[in-house]
Amino acid sequence: MISANYKRLKFGLIVSVLFLAFAPNAAAESAKEQLQNTIDRVIEVLRTIRSPEDIEKNRSSVHQILLTRFDFAAMAQKSLGSRWKDLNGHEEEFVSAFTDFVENSYMSTLGSYRGEKIVYDHDRTDGESAEVNTRVVGGQGDPIKIEYKLHHTGGQWLVYDAVIDDVSVVGNYRSQFERILRTASLEELIQNLQAKGR
Repeated sequence: MISANYKRLKFGLIVSVLFLAFAPNAAAESAKEQLQNTIDRVIEVLRTIRSPEDIEKNRSSVHQILLTRFDFAAMAQKSLGSRWKDLNGHEEEFVSAFTDFVENSYMSTLGSYRGEKIVYDHDRTDGESAEVNTRVVGGQGDPIKIEYKLHHTGGQWLVYDAVIDDVSVVGNYRSQFERILRTASLEELIQNLQAKGR
């Protein structure tokens, strides 16, 4: 059974997801610039969410954000690790199930935003790869550190992992999948993800 082991990880990821949408002129912007430009726009969307009805109204927008800003194929492959090669033609099915699972897992946290802000600490670009270190401040408890890992593909910077309070989202999924695959087949894992993604 797949469960969310890290409440802060879960909240941190939805914040990162929502802050990574609608970047204009993405090809001409650095990874950090895309983050900065999109946060201002998405904050306005978050401020409109006050009820379950508002969440439902924004589901399709969040769906598009997830599909256009995150490289789910790369995330899925990294999350499966060495078992990726065993999919034998079922790669697309796994990526689709993984994408729906991640989207559904975090959809319920849309109402968690309470006016938090993003502080940029530093960023680094090395060819086609980039890291942007940020903190979510102003919420309950200590600031949440989020390190975005991006690569430049298709003319845009796409996120393939987020390290939240020193815990990798991809690494967390990989640990869960490895645990499941000790007693289950890849087909059963895909069915599990599909069930959770509905």
